[in-house]
Amino acid sequence: MKLMISVLSAAEALDAISGGAAILDIKNPAEGSLGAQPPQVIREIRKISAGRISVSAAIGDMPNLPGTAALAALGAASCGVDYIKVGLHGPANESEALVLLKEIRQAVREYPVSVIAAGYADHARCGALDPACLPRAAAISGIQGILLDTAIKDNQRLLDYLNPKQLRSMADQIHTAGMLFGIAGALTEKDLPLARNLGADIIGLRTAVCRNNQRNGPLEAERIRRLLRNPALNPDTLPTHS
Repeated sequence: MKLMISVLSAAEALDAISGGAAILDIKNPAEGSLGAQPPQVIREIRKISAGRISVSAAIGDMPNLPGTAALAALGAASCGVDYIKVGLHGPANESEALVLLKEIRQAVREYPVSVIAAGYADHARCGALDPACLPRAAAISGIQGILLDTAIKDNQRLLDYLNPKQLRSMADQIHTAGMLFGIAGALTEKDLPLARNLGADIIGLRTAVCRNNQRNGPLEAERIRRLLRNPALNPDTLPTHS
């Protein structure tokens, strides 16, 4: 299971790299839960990473505008990122989600980039697509993975909306289709063992690695280092059995 840390700037990217994050997740909270940063910010962070660490770029809480989504994805891909993350906010059903994801995949087909569809566990609150529709649409579209997150960043967590049984069912569907499965949404260090047991390939964190657990506070490399000492993220510390 890889640790993905959300960063808003080049300075935060340096802290996340210093702390040992596996993936830098570039986003802009001023434009939504999966808000996009301008190309120059993405390029600067990509330059800083220098191939030492994977880079993901969010392209927005996307309305049902396949052409816009495809163009945004192409822009992110041209910045040299490893993952493009798109929030399925606007599509109303599986068919609309499939069209949007197909357009994105087609737009970036010449780039070595993985497309990740983000579904919102709090879909009923934010008026988004039920993420239960995503595994089939994502598999048919040919993208590489699904991330479950929350759209509304308040005191509610991913696990307030989806229980472990539901998450395990989705994880099984996603893995059966050969895709990556990730989770995020106000998760904490206490959630790491559950994430591992669910079979998550990626766990995304922000609040848990910021000072005083404030999402908009400064990122702290030492918090990331502490997380990486957790057995759920560090197989070398797992107990062995004879």
